[in-house]
Amino acid sequence: METVRYRRLVPYLLCQWRGLLAILVLTGFTSVAAALQPWPLKILVDHALGHAPLPGWLGSAIERLGASPSVPLLLFLAALGSLAVFALANALDAGLTWAWTVTGQRMVYSLAADLFHHLQRLSLLFHARRSTGDLLNRLTSDTWCVYSLTDGLLTPAYHIMQFLTVGTVAWMLDRRLAGLSIAMAPMLAFSSFYFGGKLKRRARLSREAQSRLVSFVHQTLSAMPLVQAFSTERANQERFQNLADDAVGLSQRGALLTSAYGLVNGFVLTLGAAAVLYAGGRRVLSGSLSLGALIVFIAYIRNMQSAAEGLLGTYSALKPVEAGMDRVLELLNAGERIVDRPAAIDVPMRPLEGASVRFESVTFGYQPGEPVLRRVNLQARPGEKIALVGPTGAGKTTLVSMIPRFFDPWEGRITLDGVDLRDLRLRSLRAQVSLVLQESFLFPSSVADNIAYGRPGGTRDEVIAAAVAANADEFIRRLPQGYDTVLGERGATLSGGERQRISIARALLKNAPILILDEPTSALDAETESALLEALERLMKGRTVFIIAHRLSTVQRVDHVVVLDAGTVVEAGGRSELLACDGHFQRMHTLQSEGVAWR
Repeated sequence: METVRYRRLVPYLLCQWRGLLAILVLTGFTSVAAALQPWPLKILVDHALGHAPLPGWLGSAIERLGASPSVPLLLFLAALGSLAVFALANALDAGLTWAWTVTGQRMVYSLAADLFHHLQRLSLLFHARRSTGDLLNRLTSDTWCVYSLTDGLLTPAYHIMQFLTVGTVAWMLDRRLAGLSIAMAPMLAFSSFYFGGKLKRRARLSREAQSRLVSFVHQTLSAMPLVQAFSTERANQERFQNLADDAVGLSQRGALLTSAYGLVNGFVLTLGAAAVLYAGGRRVLSGSLSLGALIVFIAYIRNMQSAAEGLLGTYSALKPVEAGMDRVLELLNAGERIVDRPAAIDVPMRPLEGASVRFESVTFGYQPGEPVLRRVNLQARPGEKIALVGPTGAGKTTLVSMIPRFFDPWEGRITLDGVDLRDLRLRSLRAQVSLVLQESFLFPSSVADNIAYGRPGGTRDEVIAAAVAANADEFIRRLPQGYDTVLGERGATLSGGERQRISIARALLKNAPILILDEPTSALDAETESALLEALERLMKGRTVFIIAHRLSTVQRVDHVVVLDAGTVVEAGGRSELLACDGHFQRMHTLQSEGVAWR
């Protein structure tokens, strides 16, 4: 175990120190109960059936009870002792299980909460490179590694306690037989080290196969309308079957490897037990050891060998756990985050009149050496409306995504009221920006909660006022529970226009001075678009607006039009000014007038 590498997980163990202490105490008592288990059988064989003299402690106890050590009494005491030890062992086991369940789950969910928080702060560039299914698998499955890690650290403590307790008594019974049983330990150690690395590699491959399967299912369910429209159910079924076969095959090979490891260890333990039986039997025949002592000793030897096996097998047991820890730490250590500078400041409070946003020679790309934006210069003054147009892939969405710092420029800078965005606290900056995107991201919660998503403290009256301004109040009140109606996944129970009006209401309620509209009506028909434009006009009033549009109907009343092509600004000016020129914007207008899509 690479302690330094995994030390980031240690705090999740230490924060549950009370539970871990309770587990250690219960473990100690469990080892004592294990040492007591064979003694009722010794009383039965040696003293009740074999008529051997009673040990002093047992004879004294019977005398205090005012009874004589008769065979029926010894039989009764042996049976009663067995029941008492059984009840004690099971009570301790129940307490240990409860302590493990509570402590382990708290550790797991604490790690999962931190991982979830970290995932939300990683850049969109990171999420663009990762499948949602793989991230879900790491969040819900791999986080259990901290539970297994704790088990892998405490289990040796249990085995050591059991080995010392039982081993001490066994050594007192017969040193030569105890030494013979311990001689099996080196063979068990070799087996653990040999199989350990193989088990880790197989576990990682199996987890990756399961992640691919989960990712495929998530992607398919998210695109169900497309799946049904293109009748790809059969192809998806075959793809699912292939991925499932891969996962099952890896699991089978892992199970085979685990079985081989168990077979080798079982053979070594059986060989040791056979040697002890043979040597112990000879000692009983010679009269140097009682039959009851041999039975107790054999039980102890099994416990000692089991403890030795568990102790030496800790290494191989932790190897599969390392695969999960590696996958969790890969995310926790991911550095693709947009973070605050040490001296970052909050954005000063201002009345709702927009803000000045300026791009100064900004260059940025998603892959090294492949810029998407090239030395872009652009300024939006407070309250101005800037339209960004251009062909698909020109860099429009990338450009506006840099305003709330989803990405930082490679070169140049972006300023808000003259201050570099990187000198502002991220939370404070993003509080100044509202977005209405082409795809309305709605959650499977109530309509009111969706509208108040960007401002959780908004009152019901404020939510309703925002919905009225967005022309959404009328259709919301027609829903079964009105504003308390729970929407389907991604708002699937609403039409496209209704979803967009809820998005507009959400942006209105946030009441931020900067507004980004990323093709908010491109997926709507002309009639629905016309109904939304009035709501958009209310939303844009008094704000600095960046609007990305393919339809020129949404840029009728903007102050400036900026034309992007291949990541550079090729034209900029007033709408009428650009229409009067024989340039990119004029050709775009002509193509749309003729019903030809802008490419």
